[in-house]
Amino acid sequence: MNASVRISVSSLRAHKRRFAGTFLAVLLGVAFLAGTLVMGDTLRASFDTMFGNATSGTDAVVRSAGTITTPGESQGVRQPVDTGLVTAVEKAPGVAAAEPDIQGAGQLVGANGKPIGGQGPPTLAGNWIDDPKLNSYQLAEGRAPSKSGEVVVNRGAAEKGDLKIGDTTTLRTPDPVKVTIVGLATFGGEDGMAQVTYTGMTRSDAEKYLTAKPGEAASILVRAGPGTGQQELVDALTPVLPKGVEAITGQELAEENTDMISGQFLSLFTTFLLVFSGVALLVATFSIHNTFAIVVAQRTRENALLRALGASRRQVTASTLVEASVVAVVASAAGLAGGIGIAAGLQALFPAIGFPFPEGDLVISGLSMILPLTVGIVVCLGSALLPAVRAGRTAPLAALRETAVDQSGASRTRAVVGSALAALAVAVTLTGVIVSPSLWLAGSGAILALAAFVVLGPVASTTAVRVLGSPLDKLRGVTGGLARRNALRSPKRTAATASALMIGVAVVSLFTVFGASLKATMDQTVSRSFVGDVAVSTPSFGAGGSGLSPRLAPAIAERPEVDTAVGLGRGVAEVDGEGRALTVTDPVALERTFDLGNVQGSMGDLGDDGIAITGSEADKLGLKAGDTAQLAFTDGKKQTFTVRAVYGRSELAGDYVITRDAWAPHRTQDSDTLVAVTFKDGVSSADGKAAVEKVATAYGNPEVQTRDEYAQSSAGGIDMMLTLVYALLALAVLIALLGIANTLTLAVHERTRELGLLRAVGQTRAQLRAMVRWESVLVAAFGTVGGLALGGFLGWVLVKASDGASDSTFAFAMPPFQLTVVALVGVAAGALAGLRPARRAARLDVLRAIATE
Repeated sequence: MNASVRISVSSLRAHKRRFAGTFLAVLLGVAFLAGTLVMGDTLRASFDTMFGNATSGTDAVVRSAGTITTPGESQGVRQPVDTGLVTAVEKAPGVAAAEPDIQGAGQLVGANGKPIGGQGPPTLAGNWIDDPKLNSYQLAEGRAPSKSGEVVVNRGAAEKGDLKIGDTTTLRTPDPVKVTIVGLATFGGEDGMAQVTYTGMTRSDAEKYLTAKPGEAASILVRAGPGTGQQELVDALTPVLPKGVEAITGQELAEENTDMISGQFLSLFTTFLLVFSGVALLVATFSIHNTFAIVVAQRTRENALLRALGASRRQVTASTLVEASVVAVVASAAGLAGGIGIAAGLQALFPAIGFPFPEGDLVISGLSMILPLTVGIVVCLGSALLPAVRAGRTAPLAALRETAVDQSGASRTRAVVGSALAALAVAVTLTGVIVSPSLWLAGSGAILALAAFVVLGPVASTTAVRVLGSPLDKLRGVTGGLARRNALRSPKRTAATASALMIGVAVVSLFTVFGASLKATMDQTVSRSFVGDVAVSTPSFGAGGSGLSPRLAPAIAERPEVDTAVGLGRGVAEVDGEGRALTVTDPVALERTFDLGNVQGSMGDLGDDGIAITGSEADKLGLKAGDTAQLAFTDGKKQTFTVRAVYGRSELAGDYVITRDAWAPHRTQDSDTLVAVTFKDGVSSADGKAAVEKVATAYGNPEVQTRDEYAQSSAGGIDMMLTLVYALLALAVLIALLGIANTLTLAVHERTRELGLLRAVGQTRAQLRAMVRWESVLVAAFGTVGGLALGGFLGWVLVKASDGASDSTFAFAMPPFQLTVVALVGVAAGALAGLRPARRAARLDVLRAIATE
């Protein structure tokens, strides 16, 4: 074993360049994984600290006990509590202070007339709490609001909106309210609570604009007196609270908020990053395996001589594995340092593009270091295992052979196994997509398809390279023909080299196709459901934004150019024990502006005790027009509604529709999410849009868009997602290119004598460089074409599986322009990867090359 180690160390010293690509592939893969884990730990700790600061002075919170949570929502809606409870709470033993906490959506408008925030993090407004311990914000400049119209805003929001103390601006609640800034606040010493914007109002203003009626609050914050613990305080409060109202400790509230973020957003976010880490490591596996396979092939004679001199199979295998171990440990250790740098970069990048991450120091746990280190070593050793075993099986007589012929491209066994895997993949996929819609079956089929591509790679590479390289004979003559033959020489090597790029291109193509399909779905939805001329909306995603004033639609409807204007509000209720979102609107105007499909019953007869539902929901609940259903609201009241209409389509109108009169007794802060407008006959699009914009200016200046513009903006978040995906996948493509460059470099070394002979018989340096570059382009083209085919297939699978697993109808779209760009980038990347190996090949000394053994 000592001899094996000495041989391995000597080999590594003598041939450091051979393993440069492997070293970088391991380093990058481990760095991304470590960065993801460190980022996840940092975010969890930062959110924990942030929510802890928010409740640090609050010992107990009195709130409504029940919530209604609708599908897809992470946080339920609670009933407000009566502010009259403050008096009873203050009299409870151990209470030092109690304040109502009124909260709602409130979006400030900046000095430039544009809203501040709203792209993800909440835009909050509430009553300014004078007790400094119960208020999570601290007054940094100016004073607290003392009369109607005065507000305190967090300093970060003021800076973003170019606002200062004394300025007058608009606060969307969603009704526009003119406010004057009299103070600036900080949160835990920072300019704000991550990217959240906050506006503190007087209590009377908060009740007027943020609640359905005076005397309501989201909760009551309680501070304990000296010597009273949080749980002791909760125990004292519980007996004085009415039914349906509960008290929890401040610590429990902080843990609830942290768990909600960790369980929903952070888990999804870190899983998203870990998937790309896995893709990067998978690509690295192909590159590492290929490198060791070539190195072992190059050392066939050397290993055979060792075997002839008495070295055992185990010693030769161990020698190769020792080399892999050294590379794995050193590269993985370097990757840990790179991972910390990546985490620091992500921490600075994501808040800049709108992700709601709080600031905080990097948190580096033992698991975040040990796991990537272990994965890096295991991946490297696992990738080198088969080449190492192959090296150990080298026969002593192999030292007498000059070359070995790679017959993998004509392997019947490989062709049969690969074809069987491909057939099984198609069968499983079609079952999961068409026969019995299932994301799990579709995913299993996708994995089998990937395996089939890898197994069939050497078989397919022979035909693919011949076809892709056929134009080279005419375009580049002998040089192109030699490049094509070199790529055909070792089908297994060509396939393994191209597979790394194929996986990267396949994932890029998958998300490109899926993103285009989501856009097509949104466009289809708007085109099919929305028959209006313009839409008024406040573009936002996440919890941001304040919505639209319910008074905007009636104001627009009064314009002479407008035929119909309908606002779509949102409510929640439990229907048959399940939380459901309600569309609150004028049903008659809704039917005139949206295509609801076949309607059974009458939308005009809902009144204050009627409801309209979609046919799919009616089937689930076993209801039809004329039947009754009981709805339970957040205020604890239950009401029986009569189903007066069953309609066909729900895409924009929602599954349940009630009138504003029916919702009014149960509403909290009222707002619309969309106002749809149709013009009168003869009114041009430009004139109608200008008239609507004039009205919208007085309501906080929300965006007025044509139907096509609305469809495009609704899909705007998809472009952001794709940009992030492409940025993350660039790492996998980079690793694949390193693999191509490393393979070509080793192949040039392997063909030193052959290249010397070509130069000796008249090939110029330029021709030699071109030959190596075109070989790289052919390998990259094979990987790119395979990746596009696999990615397109997987994109179709994902779209169809999503269609079958949801109530929405997904449209499948193949974006030709974007996929052409992906193809061109893949081929260009191959040409780039071949530059350095081509330059090295051209520098070979002819006589030394011919004399090389």
